[in-house]
Amino acid sequence: MGIPNRPHPLARAKAAVWAGRAVQALWDRGLTPKPPLEPAFLWEVGSRGFDPQDETSLRSKAEVEDFRARLDQLCASLREDAALNAMGHAMAYGQLTSAIRKRHALGQAWRETPQLAQTAIAPPIIVVGQMRAGTTRMHRLLAADPRHAGTRFCNSHNPVPVSPDWRPLKAGAALAIARRINPWLDALHPFGATRVDEEIGWLAGALSPATFEAQWHIPGFVGWSETRDPAPVYAEFARVLRTDAATMGDADRPRVLKCPQFSEDLPALLAQFPDARLVVTRRDSAEVLDSSVSLVASQMAVQSDHGDLAGIEREWQRKLRLREQRLETALAEFRGPVAWVDFERLNADWPGEIAQTYAALDLPLTDAALAAMHREQSRAEHGSHTAHKTQLAQFAAS
Repeated sequence: MGIPNRPHPLARAKAAVWAGRAVQALWDRGLTPKPPLEPAFLWEVGSRGFDPQDETSLRSKAEVEDFRARLDQLCASLREDAALNAMGHAMAYGQLTSAIRKRHALGQAWRETPQLAQTAIAPPIIVVGQMRAGTTRMHRLLAADPRHAGTRFCNSHNPVPVSPDWRPLKAGAALAIARRINPWLDALHPFGATRVDEEIGWLAGALSPATFEAQWHIPGFVGWSETRDPAPVYAEFARVLRTDAATMGDADRPRVLKCPQFSEDLPALLAQFPDARLVVTRRDSAEVLDSSVSLVASQMAVQSDHGDLAGIEREWQRKLRLREQRLETALAEFRGPVAWVDFERLNADWPGEIAQTYAALDLPLTDAALAAMHREQSRAEHGSHTAHKTQLAQFAAS
């Protein structure tokens, strides 16, 4: 199915409108209670069926306290700042109870098999840069190399190891629903249940702001989080990565990691993986801003009836500037291998950019790697995300 016309950055599909009305009707008629976005209530729901020790398993006291503090602040900002509609309220409830449940499930797995979180892994390759700056393309090209590994979308959004592994089926069903609610989803980011994707789900599971600030207007939580040490988030991230590597049987291959939030938190991430190699993508700042605003507006439009396009643009001008400043500071202190990738050159000659990237990282570029990358690039060229360029041109013209 093709991508339908998107007349405005804050456009909302009929399916999203109908779904929101259905949720509101359930609450209004008393068929199901509207769940409060209160930490205690969410905790009771999310932790149901787990042992209290699952919260603390392998986690320091500071890490346990950090998650609780993040939950308190995020809930307060959702209630006070976000102006959520019924759909947004239901989605916030679902995401936060899911984060609590998965945190307990991971703790349970680590209590039973602590060596999972202590798996020795090859030094990762970390793709950093602003969102919409070519990070996904570089991420997937590098992960296509048979000597490297990447994180499946389904594993990012559910890192709890299970047998049999039903996560691809569940993720596929979730994506099908998401595409009905937001039919422009794949134009913004090409998804697939088992496709290599960013580890934003692992960050969301530790209540890092990355996935939440792109959906909701939550300045209280975002401002609070930006001044907070993210070390507890990345301690959890490292345990999840080691667990995933053990589960997927690829601990001996460098995992290619990617999330735009890394630009904001790079020292904390590198503290966990000091031997990492870095790939830094760059793109014209105005183009990055336009594309970022389009992505954020599309997600916020579904969850609030009070979308403010000018406000979204101001916030993401600030956010992108903050990430750029923090990334520059972190890179100035990093002494490991760094490859710089230019967005325009990546568009014009991706094999050339790959070749210089491998040279900068002191990695051999094999024929097998190039062949796999050609297959990945061919898949990308025929993907729905190419429609986003047309959308941006229409927005600019109107």
